Amino acid sequence: MTIGTDQTPVEVPDESLILLTGATGYVGGRLLQALEQSGHRLRCMARRPDFLTPKVAPSTDVVAGDVLDADSLATALQGVHTAYYLIHSMGATGSFEEQDRLAAANFATAAKTAGVARIIYLGGLGNDTQALSPHLRSRQEVGQILRQSGVPVLEFRASIVIGSGSLSFEMIRSLVERLPIMTTPKWVSTPAQPIAIEDLIAYLMAALHLPVAQYRVYEIGGADQVSYADIMQTYARHRGMYIRMIPVPMLSPLISSLWLGLITPLYARIGRKLILSIVHSTVVLDDTALRVFDVRPMGIDDALRHALTNEDQQFAATRWSDALSSSGAVPSWGGVQFGSRLVDSRTAPVATSAAKAFNPIARIGGHTGWYAWNWLWKLRGALDLLVGGVGMRRGRPSPDKVQVGDTIDFWRVEAYEPGRLLRLAAEMRVPGRAWLEFEVTGDESSAVIRQTAIFDPVGLFGLAYWYVLYPIHQLVFGGMLRQIVAAAQPADRRAPEPQTRFRDSR
Repeated sequence: MTIGTDQTPVEVPDESLILLTGATGYVGGRLLQALEQSGHRLRCMARRPDFLTPKVAPSTDVVAGDVLDADSLATALQGVHTAYYLIHSMGATGSFEEQDRLAAANFATAAKTAGVARIIYLGGLGNDTQALSPHLRSRQEVGQILRQSGVPVLEFRASIVIGSGSLSFEMIRSLVERLPIMTTPKWVSTPAQPIAIEDLIAYLMAALHLPVAQYRVYEIGGADQVSYADIMQTYARHRGMYIRMIPVPMLSPLISSLWLGLITPLYARIGRKLILSIVHSTVVLDDTALRVFDVRPMGIDDALRHALTNEDQQFAATRWSDALSSSGAVPSWGGVQFGSRLVDSRTAPVATSAAKAFNPIARIGGHTGWYAWNWLWKLRGALDLLVGGVGMRRGRPSPDKVQVGDTIDFWRVEAYEPGRLLRLAAEMRVPGRAWLEFEVTGDESSAVIRQTAIFDPVGLFGLAYWYVLYPIHQLVFGGMLRQIVAAAQPADRRAPEPQTRFRDSR
């Protein structure tokens, strides 16, 4: 990334050490990947290094440090050329403003003492000539405290961040998916200028190449100025849904935050601080960033499309066998949510080799059938035909060979690794998207089969479909796994009952 043609790019030498704070957060985690891929020398500071270390590249150094403990910062900042400050106390109890002040002051003093050449800080958009919410006021105050140290500071002020997993994206998703008709407070019409996470990371990376003389406050945002209502309508369109909003002006931020706590993943303390910020317009008033940097941010339509596509790619790469901790996950009725998806995963040991354990899976469907409750599978196929679906009539091209793209009854092979993995994507009529995945791990003497049902419901009808049929799915999928195990292992060796376990990716 370079700056505009009227400026002279300043490259950061590869040997210059960069410190990243907030690497366990959403933006920091994305920036961590970008910095590692760029080849810079990188150090991350975390209160719990043991939590972060498994997530970084071998070349990245992880050290202990807490911005609320001034004595812990000297080691983290030693030899650092550029420091990213991506810390805020929005989720803290008590006075988060006071904690933000103390944290910024500690970090600024330690950075000056350590001889840090510059600080890059991510704050929040908001017209500082008007009364701001405590959260936005604190974010801008942090930038002022960092600058008072005398270390050059580049401060980006951004509005809503749109990306898979971001706070705003998850709130929008939950509201749209769960409330096809919603009463909306005044804050949903407040103008904002959302920025895609990809564009935000591009700005943060480009800041490395900007001359220190150019360091100042830069307001950044996406290509569109929209309201939360516009964002929700755009999300609904991408998901093939329709939502109706009924304005109710008297809903206070407190009531709205409690409401969000019930409907969305946000708990009330975060929700109230977020809403108090949303009620203020967060649009770019100074477009200097567009003239200084080569970043050309995308609009809200593309930002949401990228978020959904990225989520699909991350989901497709998921290995359920790698996801469960050694202690297992806490089961919950109906499965565990991964983004918008509901996941029900179960395992069964098999007293045979992994290759033999996979053989019945490779033959599933068609003339072989589905091993248990075949009449229910046929009934489901007949119902699918009645509503214009493909039904079960397609069978499969080969009784024992599988290729990506093959049809297997009303499924299509989406992923296949011989002897290891089969993922089927549903092509029957369902209110959403569905997958059925089988994965086998083990050696020549024993193996484990993991069977995972995944559903991406669209709206309340999709959720109702999943939960109403969940008891039947337990019966059908449980029986199917037991019979696959029986078909795979010698008749005189019986494995224990399959265990239902769930993956929590949040």
